[in-house]
Amino acid sequence: MKQSQTKQLSPLQQPLKLACGISIPNRIVKSAMSEQLADRHGSPTTDLQQLYAAWARGGTGLLITGNVMIDHCAFVEPRNVVLEDEKFLQANRLWAQAAQANGSKIMMQINHPGRVAVLPLLKKPIAPSAVGLDLPMMSVIRMPRAMSESEILEQIQRFANTAAFAIKAGFDGVQIHAAHGYLLSQFLSPLSNIRTDQWGGNPENRRRMLIETVRAVRQEIGENKILSVKLNSADFQKGGLSQEESIKIALALEAEGIDLLEISGGNYESPAQLGYASDRSVQRDAYFLDYATALRKQSKLLIMLTGGLRDADFMNRIVADGTVDLIGLARPFALQPDLAKQLLAGKSVKESATIPHLGYKPVDAYLQLAWHSAQFRKISSGQQPKAIKGLIKTLIAFGPRMGFNILTQG
Repeated sequence: MKQSQTKQLSPLQQPLKLACGISIPNRIVKSAMSEQLADRHGSPTTDLQQLYAAWARGGTGLLITGNVMIDHCAFVEPRNVVLEDEKFLQANRLWAQAAQANGSKIMMQINHPGRVAVLPLLKKPIAPSAVGLDLPMMSVIRMPRAMSESEILEQIQRFANTAAFAIKAGFDGVQIHAAHGYLLSQFLSPLSNIRTDQWGGNPENRRRMLIETVRAVRQEIGENKILSVKLNSADFQKGGLSQEESIKIALALEAEGIDLLEISGGNYESPAQLGYASDRSVQRDAYFLDYATALRKQSKLLIMLTGGLRDADFMNRIVADGTVDLIGLARPFALQPDLAKQLLAGKSVKESATIPHLGYKPVDAYLQLAWHSAQFRKISSGQQPKAIKGLIKTLIAFGPRMGFNILTQG
């Protein structure tokens, strides 16, 4: 008998068909990172197109955009993309096409920052309750005001509207951001949501806004587009969202028929998604694997695990044994645009460069953002990313630009 010449695909190389009918060509996902490469009015730029084209050429199966704002009155950072009407539809269409040119699929991550909004500077941010961040001075500088019920319903509709425009622009689906301490995550947390009406007070009410958002978005995008949710496995704060409650939320999302759940964790006060958390249950690698393992025992929901994954053999193993279905990586893509090709060939992520830090977790998380954003600009201009060495060089590379962007945001 002639030996087959066909090489068996590794688990990471295998395609994955979602319930909506869309197939992801392999199991590697570029998870969302805030690019801050829109123009001052919130329109995608050629820099964004070129950045995503580079990642797509690198063999990534699924690309997830950084924060796209559903409301021009609330930005996570300056130069986020905003999509709330047809004004920037053509620019978004070109962005989607650039990402899809080599067979990759792309989802738009849609988000509202709630109480952590950076802009507008002189406007009180909205939140489930008038509870400020547990960080020095933040409760004074950016104390939010509690949303009225009509405002909650308005933001649910805004999520749905942005999702509809994303599909009209040619994106393969959307990801609702309900993690990392943004608005929907704030509603889920007992620390930030102290409401006593139907939008708070118990676990079912705290997740009501997320569930209603999922329903509204599905109605707009239809059954044949990807609907994903990014969810915290836990907030990693005493009294915050627990793993047990998060699993119940995941099961409720499965009942709503979402296509894909991305597991993450942490927020601005405890940035576990970046490896910073006071709770030592966060592992050094595969930060949220325990949650994925626990959820898999109760659910058939397709799971994407993001955070700390670096070893290709380990990734292949947890996909092969069914613990997770997709592997999400974010920061390594800033230094290795062709990272997916390397992982698919069985090569692990290169050892990451040392990123400047001061020892204060929220500031260190921001320095990580600045450091990686500088790499995005290099990739988008056709250059090879190059690690910035030292705190001063990092601040110089990003600080003045951030200040200018805040002052000139449209």
